[in-house]
Amino acid sequence: MIELFISAFVTFFVVIDPPGCAPIFAGLTTGTSAVHRRAMAVRAVVVAAIILFGFALFGEALLRALGISLNAFKIAGGIMLFLIALEMVFEKRTERREERAEKVRAAEPADISIFPMAMPMIAGPGSIASAMLLMSQNNGIERASVVLAAMAAILLLTLVALLAAGPIMRVVGAKIEAVVSRLLGVLLGALAVQFVIDGIRAALVAGRAVSG
Repeated sequence: MIELFISAFVTFFVVIDPPGCAPIFAGLTTGTSAVHRRAMAVRAVVVAAIILFGFALFGEALLRALGISLNAFKIAGGIMLFLIALEMVFEKRTERREERAEKVRAAEPADISIFPMAMPMIAGPGSIASAMLLMSQNNGIERASVVLAAMAAILLLTLVALLAAGPIMRVVGAKIEAVVSRLLGVLLGALAVQFVIDGIRAALVAGRAVSG
């Protein structure tokens, strides 16, 4: 179970990227009071948690209702995560997030906790797909609880990162963050390819069983 927790923890850490969310949050909340910043940080993480836990627990039922097979979702989710990994390796993801933040900042929003922080920066397509894929691969209450615990730990870490966004940026620095992001992108790419392989293999096995 420890191995499963570490694997899920690393997956959510790479996809949600708490250190990457921190500078965006710091930039969007420049000039606001400390009380307002704390309130928005807590609200963003709570809303993202509701979204992610909702898809983790009920996403498979939603797929069935839409007539989408779990294997198809594994393949699509793997491709989606691989594209995110490519963006991380070539530093496109940070640029895209900053462009989105600039658009929101230009509109001078009163509250950025829901958009863009909660969704799509924390609970984005990649993190939603990861939650559903990991839950689908770990049946049983015990293994599912480990995955949910890892996701909760990352959300808590994200909250800490948002609350300490300013000091984190001064300590980490842009260059170190870029190196770490590229390394994590390579790991996410390998994980994404594994998702696609597992989905294709399961689909072929299911097809043989039907034809047989």
